[in-house]
Amino acid sequence: MKRLFYFFLFVCVAVIANAQAKYVFYFIGDGMGVNQVNGTEMYRAEIQKGRIGVEPLLFTQFPVGTMATTFSATNSVTDSSAAGTALSTGEKTYNGSIGMDDQKNPLQTVAEKAKKAGKRVGVTTSVSVDHATPAAFYAHQPDRNMYYEIATDLPKAGFDFYAGAGFLKPTTTYDKKEAPSIFPMFEEAGYTIARGYNDYKAKAAAAGKMILIQEEGADTGSLPYAIDSKEGDLTLAQITESAIDFLTKGKNKGFFLMVEGGKIDWACHGNDAATVFHEVADMDNAIKVAYEFYKKHPKETLIVVTADHETGGIALGTGKYALNLKALENQKASAEVLSKKISDLRKAKNNHVAWEDIKNLLSEEMGFWSVLPITWAQEKKLRDEYEKSFVRNKVEFAESMYAKTEPMAAKAKEVMDQIAMVGWTSGGHSAGYVPVFAIGAGSDLFIGKMDNTEIPKRIAKAGGYK
Repeated sequence: MKRLFYFFLFVCVAVIANAQAKYVFYFIGDGMGVNQVNGTEMYRAEIQKGRIGVEPLLFTQFPVGTMATTFSATNSVTDSSAAGTALSTGEKTYNGSIGMDDQKNPLQTVAEKAKKAGKRVGVTTSVSVDHATPAAFYAHQPDRNMYYEIATDLPKAGFDFYAGAGFLKPTTTYDKKEAPSIFPMFEEAGYTIARGYNDYKAKAAAAGKMILIQEEGADTGSLPYAIDSKEGDLTLAQITESAIDFLTKGKNKGFFLMVEGGKIDWACHGNDAATVFHEVADMDNAIKVAYEFYKKHPKETLIVVTADHETGGIALGTGKYALNLKALENQKASAEVLSKKISDLRKAKNNHVAWEDIKNLLSEEMGFWSVLPITWAQEKKLRDEYEKSFVRNKVEFAESMYAKTEPMAAKAKEVMDQIAMVGWTSGGHSAGYVPVFAIGAGSDLFIGKMDNTEIPKRIAKAGGYK
């Protein structure tokens, strides 16, 4: 009898895995390599359970787990636009391209295929809607920095739901000329603009098509880092919830939804380990929203989770055969927010900042001295930077891809990495494998190592998009 039960269980799982997906979720963690995921789970084990090991994220428990290569057509190490294009179209292209091949011809995306197949389509992100990864699903431009031109492609694609922080260049073309605002263009194309989660809830019922961005006055470039998020801030989980709500209202034809955790990459560019692990967990929270939907429609729903590339070359261990990730829980904010607090302190004290002022701030924000013991060498690193930037007033901001950081904040981050025993090889991308996880209808298609170009092809097959 037991053998018969397991046989029927196997048959049921096989039927679900091979069924056509009416609902497709495509999660992309920008910059999220294997170690970003593993590090997050090990960090969770240390802070939540007080033990060495892993405390699994939801998506790593999906029945299908594998890895993918990420190189572009022109570079062993891809950028986000070429990787986004590979993940959206199934074709390699040059670094910098948005939805175009290496001859600058437009490529059809899996989102466009889904729309042609009669599905509702959503493209969402935690950064700007015109950023590389989301843009690669709806736009066709030769350069990822053509933000205005990318935005003008949004209504041409005609997708049903877009969401993110905002738009980077709503009135300025790539060649820096003033141009008509993109927002009236969106409204003329039938889009309702919702600014914030509450505004979405107020406008969704009457809207035919929707663009959800942050409230007026908020950062148009990105949502706050999860580690910095406050009550009332728009979150990736809320965006995912709103997308599901909008794409299933009225006559339900099924949907394709891409959700990007865009700031994993930003934190990795800044070599900010604590912020990285919070961002990965934040994307997992958005995946939990999709998973709750999946549980209601298990035979019709496919969830795929992957990344466009790895960023930073993060190393879990710096030679001591140990990790101290628990130390990272003492970091109260991202390096960017710490940088602002140091700048505010500088202004408040009219640049006459005492060493004790810095020690008090780093004790409060990073746990140095008060909770985490600091070695003589580590204190010297911090003290030397204090002498340079506060006594001699030689302030050289540390620059990463997406941030300029007060030098003292940068040194504090280095000290925290030393304590946690986390290393980095660069502030850029690497060619490391990225993870691929899947569950639901068609998930059997994702078994085995693959190239990133295979992922959208297999999604199209699972969804029945021609």
